[in-house]
Amino acid sequence: MSDPRLRQLTIKTGVVKRLSKEKVVYEKEVVTQQNRIDKLKASGSDDHVLRKQEEVLQESMMMIPDCQRRLAKAHEELSEMIKNEEELKETEQYQAAVAALEDAKVNLPQKITA
Repeated sequence: MSDPRLRQLTIKTGVVKRLSKEKVVYEKEVVTQQNRIDKLKASGSDDHVLRKQEEVLQESMMMIPDCQRRLAKAHEELSEMIKNEEELKETEQYQAAVAALEDAKVNLPQKITA
């Protein structure tokens, strides 16, 4: 891996993968936290505890758009690099980058078409 382009490709691929996973984790955390709040409400828990849990939920919900924004940027950068470095098509890093881009598509923010 002496070619610096391969190193960059590997780094950008890792960023896309990490951000994609991070978004999924935050989405799961929101669901888990909402379930926890529902259980606390059902059991008639203390208002202070309930408010704190709702704050945690809000923080998790705020992280999802941030992850989506960073993922969209990283996805775009990696896509651009793949277009510009087509002579690396036969390398393992290039193939991994293409796979990472495809896997991350489901986690990209949805474009609103009017």
